[in-house]
Amino acid sequence: MIGLRLDGYDPDLHHDAAVAFCIRARDDELFSPRHQHRKGQLILALHGAITCEVENAMWMVPPQYAVWLPGSLPHSNHVTAGAELCFLFIEPAAVVMPERCCTLKISPLCRELILSLARRTDSERAQMPTQRLIQVLFDELPQQPQEQLQLPVSGHPKIRQMVETMAQEPARWNTLGQWASVFAMSERNLAGWSSKRRDSAFVAGVINYN
Repeated sequence: MIGLRLDGYDPDLHHDAAVAFCIRARDDELFSPRHQHRKGQLILALHGAITCEVENAMWMVPPQYAVWLPGSLPHSNHVTAGAELCFLFIEPAAVVMPERCCTLKISPLCRELILSLARRTDSERAQMPTQRLIQVLFDELPQQPQEQLQLPVSGHPKIRQMVETMAQEPARWNTLGQWASVFAMSERNLAGWSSKRRDSAFVAGVINYN
């Protein structure tokens, strides 16, 4: 496995229809700053979790799920310590994928196809067996169901604290009442205050997750 920074690999310098890498997050690279690339990217969580932040939301990627990032979409990544991931880079127009960022529930077949591709060497990627594997993968990917595992990004420090805490520590999906206690507020006041700040969608999300 290679590190989160791909050991210097730049996906935009290559034109493979699809290329995959297995990643193990090192202790000094648990955060990947805001960046973008021409290729679309699928990030599959194998062990641990990863959160991808785009302009207006954080996308949760628990194990056996993947987040899809369309090409040229600015984003940053935060992974849990010891996380193991698989990055799949897809050439634009190679396969019809969602136009917006989303979380996908990955089937066992699709997962194994991605992992098999990640194990291929540079020379094997150009050979016909790999091309056939990629075609099967492209047949399967558009069929993966989408899941709503995003957290809206708010400009207010209290809501931002809630989002970032739950993104970095998935076990801390506290109830609205528990968060109200953290902020020394009543649950009713927190819900009403958030609604006034147009953060009611996030509050509803907290309630739904609990």
